[in-house]
Amino acid sequence: MTFARIAIIGLGLQGGSIGLAVREYLPEARTTGYDLSPQHRARAAARGLVNTVCETAADAVREADLVIFCVPPGAMGMAAEQVREALPAGALVSDVGSSKEAIAKALGEALPGHIVIPAHPVAGTENSGPDAGFAHLFRNRWCIVTPPAKVDMVMLSQLVGFWEALGANVEIMTPGHHDLVLAVTSHLPHLIAYTIVGTASDLEDVTQGEVIKYSAGGFRDFTRIAASDPTMWRDVFLSNKEAVLTMLQRFTEDLTALQRAIRVGDGDKLFDQFARTRAIRRSIIEEGQDDARADFGRGDHEGVAAGKA
Repeated sequence: MTFARIAIIGLGLQGGSIGLAVREYLPEARTTGYDLSPQHRARAAARGLVNTVCETAADAVREADLVIFCVPPGAMGMAAEQVREALPAGALVSDVGSSKEAIAKALGEALPGHIVIPAHPVAGTENSGPDAGFAHLFRNRWCIVTPPAKVDMVMLSQLVGFWEALGANVEIMTPGHHDLVLAVTSHLPHLIAYTIVGTASDLEDVTQGEVIKYSAGGFRDFTRIAASDPTMWRDVFLSNKEAVLTMLQRFTEDLTALQRAIRVGDGDKLFDQFARTRAIRRSIIEEGQDDARADFGRGDHEGVAAGKA
């Protein structure tokens, strides 16, 4: 890993966690950072998320050899334009966004002539802002790197090494394949969660507050997902709309089939579906992408994010 000066644009959960992870796992590297919010910049400085919090994005990247954009997908192009004149010619530009084709296009158009290799660490919590970050966010999680067709192989190797140094497992995909996979594993579940929690909210008057009072584990998990940053997720759905709509159509068809099974009393169909999905849950735990502790051990993450561990 040869990156000595790393600039992080956006100091929320992802950017803050990168800064803290670099401090812990790559202490020889120097970090600069910028966030559009003055309050976030002040809090980032207080927490020491980066070595130097800058007052402009341009100042943050002036001497960087790696620049990572950690802003909502819809803000990528604008953020890149802010650093264009100050960005060193040999710097590698990357990001952490959840939709790769649209982001690669935005960064490429804003920074012509620069080396852009998008990436997506598949790690996070429902929390956001500079207080949400913690150094271990990426440990044993996947980071998907989506290089362009004609990529600088040395830079690609260095970016892979960077994420591996932060504890991530790295997979390389094309941007389009990434967007299709994440549409079903991340984007569609968030859309469903937002919908279910919104429906429950609409029913609060009907049930006299009992939806919230008697929330079972399943609904609580949906509310955790639905508590995610609304700006980021608005941008995710708009920037990856084709893949999301494709997966949403497939989900609608499957949901209709289960609706029919319930209507006609087809218990075998229901049992087979539930048994298959139960096995998938066990496979996720076996792959180390979650665990079987109560609340999936999320209390531990919250403690770390709050600076308690």
